[in-house]
Amino acid sequence: MTTLQFFHLILSFTILISFLDHHPSLADDTSDDDSYWLMRIKSEFIDPFGALNSWLQETSMCTWNGITCRDDKNHILSLNLSNSGLNGAISPHLSKLTFLETLDLSLNSLTGPIPPDIGNLQNLKELHLFSNSISGTVPPEIGLLRKLQVLRIGDNLLTGEVLPIIGNLSELRVLGLANCEFNGSIPKEIGNLKNLMFFNLQQNSFDGVIPQEIGGCTELLNFAASNNRIEGRIPASIALLASLQILNLANNSLSGVIPFELSHLSNLKYLNLQENKLGGEIPFQFNRLVQLETLDLSRNNLSGNISLLNTNLRNLEVLVLSENHFTTIPANICIRNSSLHQLFLADNDISGDFPVEILNCSSLHQLDLSGNNIGGALPPGLDSLKSLTDLLLNNNSFTGNLPPQIGNMSNLKTVFLFGNMITGQIPAEIGKLQQLTTLYLYDNQMSGSIPRELTNCSSLADLDFFGNHFSGSIPPTIGKLKNLINLLLRQNELSGTIPSSLGYCRKLQRLVLADNKLSGSIPPTFGFLSELFLITLYNNSLSGPIPESFHHLKNLSIVNFSHNRLSGSFAPLTASNSLTKLDLTNNSFSSNIPSALALSTSLIRLRLAHNFLTGSIPPQLSQLKQLQLLDLSFNNLTGQLHTDLSGLTNLQHMILSNNQLFGPIPTWLGSIAELGELDFSSNNFSGHIPAEIGNCSRLLKLSLRSNRLSGSMPPEIGNLNLLNVLNLQKNNISGTIPPTIQQCKKLYELRLSENNLSGSIPPEIGTLSELQVILDLSFNQLSGQIPSSIGNLMKLERLNLSFNQLEGEIPPSLGKLSSLHRLNLSSNHLRGLLPSTFAAFPLTSFVGNDELCGPPLVSCSESSKKWLSESQVAGIIVAIVFTSTLICLFLMYIMLRIWWNWRKVAVSCGGSDTKKEEEDWVCGEEIVKSSDHHFWNSNSMALVPSSQSKQLSDTTCIFQFKLRNNPMV
Repeated sequence: MTTLQFFHLILSFTILISFLDHHPSLADDTSDDDSYWLMRIKSEFIDPFGALNSWLQETSMCTWNGITCRDDKNHILSLNLSNSGLNGAISPHLSKLTFLETLDLSLNSLTGPIPPDIGNLQNLKELHLFSNSISGTVPPEIGLLRKLQVLRIGDNLLTGEVLPIIGNLSELRVLGLANCEFNGSIPKEIGNLKNLMFFNLQQNSFDGVIPQEIGGCTELLNFAASNNRIEGRIPASIALLASLQILNLANNSLSGVIPFELSHLSNLKYLNLQENKLGGEIPFQFNRLVQLETLDLSRNNLSGNISLLNTNLRNLEVLVLSENHFTTIPANICIRNSSLHQLFLADNDISGDFPVEILNCSSLHQLDLSGNNIGGALPPGLDSLKSLTDLLLNNNSFTGNLPPQIGNMSNLKTVFLFGNMITGQIPAEIGKLQQLTTLYLYDNQMSGSIPRELTNCSSLADLDFFGNHFSGSIPPTIGKLKNLINLLLRQNELSGTIPSSLGYCRKLQRLVLADNKLSGSIPPTFGFLSELFLITLYNNSLSGPIPESFHHLKNLSIVNFSHNRLSGSFAPLTASNSLTKLDLTNNSFSSNIPSALALSTSLIRLRLAHNFLTGSIPPQLSQLKQLQLLDLSFNNLTGQLHTDLSGLTNLQHMILSNNQLFGPIPTWLGSIAELGELDFSSNNFSGHIPAEIGNCSRLLKLSLRSNRLSGSMPPEIGNLNLLNVLNLQKNNISGTIPPTIQQCKKLYELRLSENNLSGSIPPEIGTLSELQVILDLSFNQLSGQIPSSIGNLMKLERLNLSFNQLEGEIPPSLGKLSSLHRLNLSSNHLRGLLPSTFAAFPLTSFVGNDELCGPPLVSCSESSKKWLSESQVAGIIVAIVFTSTLICLFLMYIMLRIWWNWRKVAVSCGGSDTKKEEEDWVCGEEIVKSSDHHFWNSNSMALVPSSQSKQLSDTTCIFQFKLRNNPMV
């Protein structure tokens, strides 16, 4: 072989390989048979139920499950594996089945995307992929399937928009896209589908408006686009869909008025526009829709009159207009031989008396007028609605008695009359309603006894008489109600004992007899109520032990026997491992807490307060991992808290107050992260408050009152920044109040009284702006001044700082506490003037502060109205002493001068004889006599006439004193 020949051979082989790659059917020895590709497809499916077990190479593929062959037996026309339990992805090899006309893989568990290769199936007419878990977007290659008549891909996880290329499928009759996650708007190209008969877009996230082009789908019978986000107005072009029988646009955001053009849809049987934003009135033209069977316009903003006339709408069976603003019901709402079965007008603005026009609707099965303002008495003619099965008149303003004619409505199954003002007794005739299953009369003003005849209603399953004034005893024949599931008689005035026959209502699941006046013991027959899961008997006067037969009630979940007089042990209740809530508060139960209670591992709330329980808290309770509330307060429990209880990691409320528990407060409390309330008050706990308590960051209430705690307040208490209530009073806590308390910004009650706290009140306490109920620091050893920052606590209602060693003046800022209505500052060392706003408080609020004044205490003097500081007082005292010293020195000087002058006078007069003394007296007379005729000599110390001045001796006598002439004369 030459080199050239070899080269030609290689080239030919390469061309052949390339050709075969592009035409694999020519390369395969099975090219004239689809079985090869079917086996490939089988290998890619997961077939847990063996739906493909018949697919064997040694047998004809035309005998395989789900296969329909062509006449030539080599190619298939249909592959139907619907509801076969298949898993896995859709094989792209399906595209090799080029003669395929029908592919149905619906109702399986297929995943992954729709393969784009599916666009190669040019002969495909039907594609059913609905009800799988297919994801991704719809491949645009779908638009190549020009012969496609049915495309059902709904109820999957498909996303994205519906592409405009869908408009190329001109032969399409059925388009099912419901229950996926499609979004975007409806493409206007949908109007190109002239043969489309069924179009389902329900339960997606389509938005935008309904395109006007929808009117081009002239063959459309069913258009369902409910539960999307479509907005805008309903296009009038829908009126062009002359064949339309079903139009469902419910649960969107459509607005505007309902277009009257919809009345042109003469074949329309079902119209649902509920839960949109439509307004205005119902078009009167709707009376032309003579084929209409169901009309639902509920949950819109429609108003005005209901203009629908039953004379025209003879085929109307269901009319739902609830939750609008309609005010009246037309007089001709019904005619004789009407087809109307359901009339729902709930939650509108209908008022006045019962609309008697409705009594003409003899064909009615269900009537709902609830949630309106209809009043007056129920009409006796109500029994004209002989076909009625459900009567809903609740939440209106009906008064008067329940008419006895109700007993003639033999088809009644459900009666809702709750939330009215109906009075009187239950008529005995109600016992004739053998089909009655539900009777709700709660929240009325009915009275009298429950008639024995009621127990003849053998179908009764639900009975609720809550919140009335029924009295007397529960009918002893109640046990005849063998189908009773729920019996709710709470908040009435029923008395007597609980009938033992109630234990024979063996289907009973909920029994609510609370808030009555029942007495006696709990019947042992309750042990037969094996399906009972809820029983509430609280607020009665029941006594005696819990029957041992309660051990048989394995389904009990919620039990509330609180506020009775029950005694003994409650161990029979612990037989149910299904307990979630157990409340036995305020009874007389005694003995220990049974450890078997720990088997109820689903328990959420456990309340055993106000009993006579003894012993310690069982450590087995740590198994209650779901427990959120534990209330054992007001019992006689003793011992320490076991470490095992740290397992209660979901606990939110731990209330152990008023027992005899002792020992230290455990540090493991800090590990219970969900704890919101901790009340250990009135016990015998001792030692320090553990710093770990600061780890309970969700704590709202901390009460350790009346224990024997000592040491200081841990600064970690400031970590409790959600704390509302802090009560540490009546302990032996010492040291200072930690400034970190300012971090407890949510505090509205702070009680630290009757401890040994010392130091000053931290000014940071004034930053607790939510403090409202009380700030009580009384009976401590606090000193220093009252911080003015307390005046910032504008919500504070009570302030008690009494019996401390506080001093100084009361800050004026406290006078601005406008919410304060109780104040006690007594027995301190305060002084000064009281703020004027304190005048309204009693005298006892300030006694024991001797230097305080002002109303209501004694008035301050004018000179003391402005009180001085200590430095000012000291200065005044020094000034007074200094001034007094000067005055004394000056007086001593004057006295010495007087004494000195007196001494000199005495020496001058001491040696003269009697004659000289007489001259002195004569001199004195002359002075007196001449006093009226001569002026006084201003240069002389003596009073003498001026003419005789030279004749006087150097010494002149005046009143026996001799004065020397002025030396200056």
